[in-house]
Amino acid sequence: MIINTILQKMFMSLPNSIKNILQEDHGIEITNTSTTSGGSINRAYRITAKQGEFFLKYNSSAPADFFEKEAHGLQELKRAGSRLRIPEVIAVSKPNNSTPGFLLMEWIDESRSGDSALFGAELARLHQTRRESFGLDTDNYIGSLYQQNGNYDDWVDFFVEKRIDPQLKLAFDSGKLSSGIQSHWNRLAARLSGMMPACKPSLLHGDLWGGNYLFDESGTAVLIDPAVYYGHPEMDLAFSKMFGGFDRGFYEGYESESLLEPEFTDRVPVYNMYPLLVHVNLFGGHYTSQFQRFIQKF
Repeated sequence: MIINTILQKMFMSLPNSIKNILQEDHGIEITNTSTTSGGSINRAYRITAKQGEFFLKYNSSAPADFFEKEAHGLQELKRAGSRLRIPEVIAVSKPNNSTPGFLLMEWIDESRSGDSALFGAELARLHQTRRESFGLDTDNYIGSLYQQNGNYDDWVDFFVEKRIDPQLKLAFDSGKLSSGIQSHWNRLAARLSGMMPACKPSLLHGDLWGGNYLFDESGTAVLIDPAVYYGHPEMDLAFSKMFGGFDRGFYEGYESESLLEPEFTDRVPVYNMYPLLVHVNLFGGHYTSQFQRFIQKF
């Protein structure tokens, strides 16, 4: 029992090396730390300091630029100027021999409910932030997986070459999927130009499922854990339906600002090939069989 208690405290303790950086480089005088939820990838802490409360997550095995790319994504969303709340980045650090990489942000108190219609409407306004090309000037990550971006003039080319093809290759190389699936994908890829409506490159959250937003104490939607790029706005909407969908008010709010093109529902499984393949590569299991059932229809 004593040994288990000691191990539990060791696991829960924020590394002293991180505490020292926060104190020495950022002047944050910590008075208390406690573990909190931070997803399946990182360890996360609520930090109480003389300067206020903060949220910190760290990862000893993440790529060197992992948290820098997340911070860049949050800042990209914040610059869009929507009324969606984007956590303020306080500090970001690459790993070194003695210290894990970490990201420090403002602490946001979470409410059990909020204004879903306003969330949808503000997401539509976020999607009105546009640029000339699809992609992003830097690559980043979705979950713990590398996400290629680049700059493309054509949405379908981007979707094929920077979203589906890299994930398929990863799944083939790891043995999670059989290369025989390639012929089915080739047939579907040849049809995409006639399936997906034209659009201008819109700023996307990029990983918009139910675990990547919350409502703050005022009921405002807060976006977290982005995988940003400029793409088809229907991608975020499709992603939101990946695990059952958001509530009805969210979609009504979105359409109050931006009407969806006809037959959007029919396109959702095609867009969601991307997050589904991400889950195949991260977790395998039933996600693999789900993807196989879908793609073998073509």
